[in-house]
Amino acid sequence: MGNLKYAATLSLVMLTLLGVGCGATTAAKSTAAPAQGTAKTTAGTAVKLGTPPGFKPLAERTGAVSKVYFTRDISAAGLKKIYSRINQDLSGKIAVKLHTGEPHGPNILDRGMVKDFLAGVPGSTIVECNVLYNSPRRTTAGHRETLKTNGWTFSPVDIMDEDGAVMLPIKGGKQLQEVSVGKHELNYDSMLVLTHFKGHTMGGFGGSIKNIGIGCADGKIGKLMVHGEGWPMGESFMERMVESAKGTVDHFGKKIAFIDVMNKMSVDCDCAGTSAENPKLKDIGILGSTDIVAVDQAAIDLVYGVSGEESHDLKERIESRKGLRQLTYGKELGLGNDKYELVDLDKQ
Repeated sequence: MGNLKYAATLSLVMLTLLGVGCGATTAAKSTAAPAQGTAKTTAGTAVKLGTPPGFKPLAERTGAVSKVYFTRDISAAGLKKIYSRINQDLSGKIAVKLHTGEPHGPNILDRGMVKDFLAGVPGSTIVECNVLYNSPRRTTAGHRETLKTNGWTFSPVDIMDEDGAVMLPIKGGKQLQEVSVGKHELNYDSMLVLTHFKGHTMGGFGGSIKNIGIGCADGKIGKLMVHGEGWPMGESFMERMVESAKGTVDHFGKKIAFIDVMNKMSVDCDCAGTSAENPKLKDIGILGSTDIVAVDQAAIDLVYGVSGEESHDLKERIESRKGLRQLTYGKELGLGNDKYELVDLDKQ
């Protein structure tokens, strides 16, 4: 329980100083829910994988090889295509962890696309946790109002820390040996991590690791544990985020799978709300895997496969925040592999 005592002693003054946390600004431009619809399909082009700084090219990486599935089709049909390749061990009550966003967020996952996709996922429930920074989503009541504002009304949404939190052990963690997560996480048999891949103010990038490493941590204790005293950025934060993600991955075992949707990739997280920078990088596609490190690594490699001004800002955000440490530490911790086989489903 040492980490719990540590988190509980963090200063309340820090909470007020954090203010907007990930950079959230929630000033609403309209009270109407965003338009629904299916995202556009990206034209088929050759897959180009780049090499992030400090990494070897994919062919030269060592260790076990995971499978990552890819489609350019950013739509419900594309999601279903990916899901059919990674859902073999998912059964029973399935928690679908996604980021529902701050009010009127311009880049969050398309609700129409998610609605059509989840219609084909029996037993699924969207899950979230309250946030720590200054936001309507800091309370359950405010969170539910934001869900209505953003159009997440087609499915039940379980705010997992509504009734408190529980500790999950973290095997091998060097900073965290346990993490506080929303209590309702224990109510599910399986988890699908459905992630909008984009930049992140603190993490450099937000992929599947960030989605559960921060997103499953409860809003009162867990997120304090992950961020650390004073909310420092850099490698130590990345390591705590990876360790927190490992708590959830270990909890579900084989009954967890990961999807990264690479569209509307602003340098800012969906927690930035209406203040998020407009995306410069063109939409790429959807990735899926049963390996959380491999799916995020493939997304990063695809970003680094785009040259010039189009990808400059996102790469700068990733590198300046030491975001690539998420991947190297994930491999060190045994969370997954950086070597993978990319299966292009559009060519089958």
